[in-house]
Amino acid sequence: MARKYFGTDGIRGLTNTGAMTAEMAMKVGQAAGAYFLRGDHKHRVVIGKDTRLSGYMMESALVAGFTSVGMDVVTVGPMPTPAVAMLTRSMRADLGVMISASHNPYHDNGIKLFGPDGYKLSDEAEMSIEALLEEQPKLAEPDHIGRARRIEDARGRYIHFAKSAFPDHLRLDGLKIVVDCANGAAYNVAPSALWELGAEVIAIGIEPNGFNINKNCGSTHPEALQERVVAAGADIGIALDGDADRLIVVDEQGRIIDGDQLMALITTSWAKSGLLRGGGLVATVMSNLGLERYLQGEGLSLERTKVGDRYVLEAMRAKGFNIGGEQSGHLIMSDYATTGDGLVAALQVLSCLVEEEKPASELLSLFEPLPQILKNVRFASGAAPLDQAPVKRAIADGEARLNGSGRVLIRKSGTEPLIRVMAEGEDPALVEAVVDSICEAVKQAA
Repeated sequence: MARKYFGTDGIRGLTNTGAMTAEMAMKVGQAAGAYFLRGDHKHRVVIGKDTRLSGYMMESALVAGFTSVGMDVVTVGPMPTPAVAMLTRSMRADLGVMISASHNPYHDNGIKLFGPDGYKLSDEAEMSIEALLEEQPKLAEPDHIGRARRIEDARGRYIHFAKSAFPDHLRLDGLKIVVDCANGAAYNVAPSALWELGAEVIAIGIEPNGFNINKNCGSTHPEALQERVVAAGADIGIALDGDADRLIVVDEQGRIIDGDQLMALITTSWAKSGLLRGGGLVATVMSNLGLERYLQGEGLSLERTKVGDRYVLEAMRAKGFNIGGEQSGHLIMSDYATTGDGLVAALQVLSCLVEEEKPASELLSLFEPLPQILKNVRFASGAAPLDQAPVKRAIADGEARLNGSGRVLIRKSGTEPLIRVMAEGEDPALVEAVVDSICEAVKQAA
């Protein structure tokens, strides 16, 4: 059965169209509520959101949906996605909901669902909820309608949780840190946590207005962070995305450090201290071959999955790894969190910076990445360019041209109508030529 609403990371789309209407949000609340109404206890759902304008609308609709089928609702306001996962577990809730479109612009929104264990739902659970969306909801009797309340100390709870991932014997005294919160969900908690650990904090992207989330800031637009780090003479820069589940770092020279380098650092650090499980890490097919070769040189393995942090986590749980993530900055450390957590990952990097007493530019350059190019080709709704013979021929030709010295990866985005074309290899000119030829074939087919 094909998915109709759920993509690689929940339900996402342009607000007030398609699946991102108040009506659909209410139906999602009713369907997800019905799915998790198990047993005779009083059922509870935790709902958080990022800072985009449509969050108010989607939150109210979800509250209406959940309470109408008999679930109590706890709202926590703007909070990082990993905070919602953590609070779902700690409050013994049956379900957690994050209203966010992650790194997308303000006009998009999305709904991410977490089970009572704080983990994102399986494909099977999402398909079951999709099926319930097509059915008439079973509404609660008037005396069993749910209640809604807001808790005011959620930020403090999450800050305490995040700080617990930082070694007790260390402090951030003497470090000047620029943190870019993307005008998103971590605009309050991230600077506060860093300050409480002793850092001198320069915070940017902390003035959300409903429209500026991820706009020229955050992990997908780190240019402002790069400039501020260099201008302020900071030791390091930290960029989160709109819902703070991903991390990109900028060293003291203003150079961008992606998730592959961060995973290399944390994995080898944990291996040396005896904390690493699984003998390596889990990453997606997008991670650079340079990372794989570096880990092999350290006697560690790299387990690859398809794109999506949920698939990384599934492999981690199935095969006993405690570190995984994506090149884009979703880093999962299952000793601490059940999903990607940008702040917790940043604290792991900062602990290495303090202990090693090296500049970030040296600490975070563990391997030389192979030339890698990624381009996106937009296609019309309903088109299937990857099924076209000319596209298949272009892909086969590109793989033949690389001749074992690199690789080609073509995939359809799970959140947007895009075909992502990636290639990497020893020869940057050849890699670019391969990507361009495939992109041209996709454009013609689309």
